[in-house]
Amino acid sequence: MRRAGPNWLEMVGGAIALSLVVLALFAPQIAPHDPTQAVAQTFGDPGPPSLAFPCGTDQLGRDVLSRLIYGARVSLIVGLSAMAVAMTVGVAAGLCAGFFGGWTEMVLMRITDVMLTLPGLLLAMAFVAILRPSLLSILLVISLVSWTGVARVVRAETLSMASRDFVLAARALGASAGRLMIRHVMPNIAPTVIVMAALSTSGTLLLDAGLSFLGLGVPPPTPSWGRMVEESQIYFRTAPWLAFFPGLAILYAVLGFNLLGYGFLRRRHTR
Repeated sequence: MRRAGPNWLEMVGGAIALSLVVLALFAPQIAPHDPTQAVAQTFGDPGPPSLAFPCGTDQLGRDVLSRLIYGARVSLIVGLSAMAVAMTVGVAAGLCAGFFGGWTEMVLMRITDVMLTLPGLLLAMAFVAILRPSLLSILLVISLVSWTGVARVVRAETLSMASRDFVLAARALGASAGRLMIRHVMPNIAPTVIVMAALSTSGTLLLDAGLSFLGLGVPPPTPSWGRMVEESQIYFRTAPWLAFFPGLAILYAVLGFNLLGYGFLRRRHTR
């Protein structure tokens, strides 16, 4: 058999994700300034990039680089936490629907279908409008609209695994449904779940940025990449760096987790 070469997608994606985690964990040590305090005398005008402020300053004199670094912390907290909750709900729903079938499958999949028919961003906006905007509410809302795709994929994988000989043999020996799902089905669909987790993280990051751009994200003065882009709209012609650097940060994060997910998928297919 031909040996598979280096998985560059996984390596690059992992490096990007690791760099974001390092930024989020050590933001107070890495950021040169306080992201909420004015550090430049701009008198209402954004300051261009310079040696003192590599990414410039905003209209309030705050360092854009420091706000980007602290924004990584907020984005990763929301993105990874929402992904974890969405994966838990999606895997549980898909696993039960695929394994038990019958009424259980019909009820769970009809709920999933209803959720899939609604645009995710609009549904998230509706829930955020009902709830008070906060880090916890944003996390829960993004989780609520992100689990459906996971449930469909896990259901399909479970249907395939539940009919395999080793599962049928364990069932014939008297294994309970819980044991069959945890000991026999879950380990075999784990690679798919890992791929879905990496790809779902990029989706939750984008959804968080979209809500922040619309003013429904984490409330100020907490730095958020989406809100930074929204606040830079009126300065787009005179200070394009205010939109460029946060947009680049969003692209960097989403690209990293997408590459990581496709790297996992490539590794699975080459085995």
